[in-house]
Amino acid sequence: MKILLLCWRDTGHPEGGGSERYLERVAEHLAEQGHRVVFRTAAYPGAPKKSERAGVRYSRGGGNFSVYVRAWGAMLAARVGLGPIARALGGRPDVVLDTQNGIPFFASVVSGRPTVVLTHHCHREQWPVAGKLVGMVGWFIESTLAPAVQRSCRYITVSRPSADDLQRLGIEGDRISIIRNGVDPVPEVAVDAEQNVSQDPCAVDGGPRLVTLSRLVPHKQIEHAIDAIAAINPTYPDAVLDVVGSGWWSDELLAYAQKQGIADRVVFHGQVSEEEKHLILSRACVHVMPSRKEGWGLAVIEAAQHGVPTVGYRSSAGLQDSVVDGVTGLLADTPAGLVEAVGSIVADPELRAFLGAEAKKRAETFSWDATARAVEQVLSDVAVKRRSSIFHSVCRN
Repeated sequence: MKILLLCWRDTGHPEGGGSERYLERVAEHLAEQGHRVVFRTAAYPGAPKKSERAGVRYSRGGGNFSVYVRAWGAMLAARVGLGPIARALGGRPDVVLDTQNGIPFFASVVSGRPTVVLTHHCHREQWPVAGKLVGMVGWFIESTLAPAVQRSCRYITVSRPSADDLQRLGIEGDRISIIRNGVDPVPEVAVDAEQNVSQDPCAVDGGPRLVTLSRLVPHKQIEHAIDAIAAINPTYPDAVLDVVGSGWWSDELLAYAQKQGIADRVVFHGQVSEEEKHLILSRACVHVMPSRKEGWGLAVIEAAQHGVPTVGYRSSAGLQDSVVDGVTGLLADTPAGLVEAVGSIVADPELRAFLGAEAKKRAETFSWDATARAVEQVLSDVAVKRRSSIFHSVCRN
């Protein structure tokens, strides 16, 4: 098949995250299976307009908002065999996977090709951050316009809570496939480092280390992780919070840590390599994920690969699926409850060992191969259904 994947960012983008990782791993599997795959996304400093990695052809153009306009132009041109998408695919796509990060590309209309919509979660709680007017328009598009325009499309989402959110927007359950995240193997350098450390990471001389792995944007609420390290600081003065990730909210977070008087206990690592990320995770005793909303939470499973339990909010929805409360981590209902949950894991070696062991056991059940095969099946079903309907229409005529 000729497959077009649409997403507003890729993992090389300064604000790329777990949802972009999901699509890239699926893309690489599809290319490995012999499909011709184009990943259309936004441009950003240092990224070429065209590139190829692991058999996937990347086509970039536009910024945060203009990425949609540029993609529409490329899709319209592809309808007549012209433009960057048609050149990279060698013609029109057989099927399109349209990633809806709040706003979809409306590929079902613009491309004229069978389309599957991929959405990790609804953004109702996040839209206010964009400002009152943009938030109102954004939520109208996501909650009302998109479901109406895409009323014949199949949907893929990553968790049961996200599927429930889609159904509340009027999308029928039989059009929704839940295909959870996979996870990459732990790099050898981190495996070797773990094997050389026999101590409990919360009991080492340097003090316990908390970690948060996230884009640095307001709805991720990293301030709550900073509150957690501040709360345990009197008892564990050498405790450290490692913040892995980047984003436009980073200066605000640094100022917040300074205001709390613990800037010297919070380490902002920025974007790091996969090897460095896993080395940091392997030294942690608790992973804190205080996000207001998550589709699933890939970082939960990445931390779990190292036997590191997660503390987050039940209200984030997706963590109810990725964290088994009381078994692989703890879910809180309030900021005070989140701080208390972090403190209880740090202070209780038996609880920490139990949660960590169960988290690691569960992490072993996830793989990108299984995720990608399931997505491939949905795309194939939609493409075949389209060809079948065209065939029957021709026969009737």
